[in-house]
Amino acid sequence: MSDVIDAAVEALRQKLTGGFDGVAKFVIPGEGTILLDASGVRAGDGEADVTLTAEADVFRAILEGNLNATAAFMTGRLSVDGNMGLAMRLGSVLG
Repeated sequence: MSDVIDAAVEALRQKLTGGFDGVAKFVIPGEGTILLDASGVRAGDGEADVTLTAEADVFRAILEGNLNATAAFMTGRLSVDGNMGLAMRLGSVLG
């Protein structure tokens, strides 16, 4: 597993205590995938209600609070596939 994925999993665990209602997948091209659901956050791949894809620097900026997830989506730096309502709820949790 990559250091980028490890760091993102840890950052998401700190932000999302108590799990998440639904299944979200984060895809970081060239690094791997992260799944987020009611049981928590983990590196891995699988079926998801919503898939968010962005480069490592974009995810890092979102998780560190330097980039708003909605702004990243609106500028094409973050792509969303699937349940947009779930993506919006997730975006509000991420900051």
